[in-house]
Amino acid sequence: MIARRTLIASTLALICSTAPVAAENVPGVTADSIKIGQIAPLSGPASALGVTAKAAEAYFRMVNDQGGVNGRKIEAITLDDAYNPARTVEMARRLVEQDQVSLLFLTTGGSPNAAIQTYLNDRKVPQLLVSTGGDRFNNPGQFPWTSRFSPSYRTEAQIYANYILKETPDAKIAVLYQNDDLGKDYLDGLRDVLGEKYNTMVVGTASYEAADPSVDSQVIRLKSTGADVLVAAATPRIVPQAIRRARDIGWTAPIYIVPTVASIRTLEPAGLERAAGVMSGAFMKDPGDPAWAEDADVKAYLEWQKAYLPDADPTDALIVFAYNAANMLVHILESAGDDLSRENIMRAHSSVSGLQLPLFLPGLTVSMTAQDYTTVSSLQMIRFNGKSWETLGGLVSR
Repeated sequence: MIARRTLIASTLALICSTAPVAAENVPGVTADSIKIGQIAPLSGPASALGVTAKAAEAYFRMVNDQGGVNGRKIEAITLDDAYNPARTVEMARRLVEQDQVSLLFLTTGGSPNAAIQTYLNDRKVPQLLVSTGGDRFNNPGQFPWTSRFSPSYRTEAQIYANYILKETPDAKIAVLYQNDDLGKDYLDGLRDVLGEKYNTMVVGTASYEAADPSVDSQVIRLKSTGADVLVAAATPRIVPQAIRRARDIGWTAPIYIVPTVASIRTLEPAGLERAAGVMSGAFMKDPGDPAWAEDADVKAYLEWQKAYLPDADPTDALIVFAYNAANMLVHILESAGDDLSRENIMRAHSSVSGLQLPLFLPGLTVSMTAQDYTTVSSLQMIRFNGKSWETLGGLVSR
């Protein structure tokens, strides 16, 4: 087997107690297939994020070649929304009402997911493991059919704020943020930790829209505040722009970036020498790090990448992210057994316990309940030295 998929005995015991549902009565499910939908920005200003959908498709091809999930092949339908929420709504309706998918998986972005969250929950269609860290996507009480795979943006910011307070307690912080859940949750996370110090330590903030072509003016304005730390709650297209502009104007402040974009591939457009000192948090193994060269799961990942996604950069953090997310979805579907009703898929999802995903850091496991869909609650602080990422201690929580 190229990829290892661990089944948790307690989960199977729970699921197996559920009576099977005839495939012909379940949307998207036949005797030999299960149909899922993905919505991603394959074009437009956030097209760099579209690689997650392509990587997930490649993972499902491998699973199908190995016999599928409990004898059923995964049929993935991926549609392009160009990171436009209005188009996301159109694509979601098509997938649910025309294509009759069983569930939606790994839809990208805060605003796109928010635009379809109520629609999917009203129709009891699973919106599983969305690719965004907004807190609104882990709210089972209000949206029980929606779950998030990404770490919480708010938790990320809390961890960063605690690290800054520990290492540079007198820091002056500037924040560049995308004007959606990503940026707003980061600001809330900083406030959570800094408390009364927020108004004195955070000396400047500047927002941008996802479709903005450049953040040069924002970076220049933030430097003028005298800040000696920059927190960039931004996407892969914007992060290298911010780094390049900051260094070009002589701003040498450490720049904290979102973990899911913390890869050398993201930093390259800025110039790796300019990126020295960039900070982030890690929750996944880096296939490009020599420290993991002999790791069995990393070897399996690299074998998969060569066979199923040969033109991709295996060190791209977004591909590693999607590989883990697809592995988790397969685990959930396997645990659901022959009953692939939407209700039972959600029961299997909420019963995940102690799951070690192949490219998560050792010691970081996933356990969820019907009250809390958190997948990642801890990060390891890392710093880029101009050539590679250096680890700064072990896993830390907020």
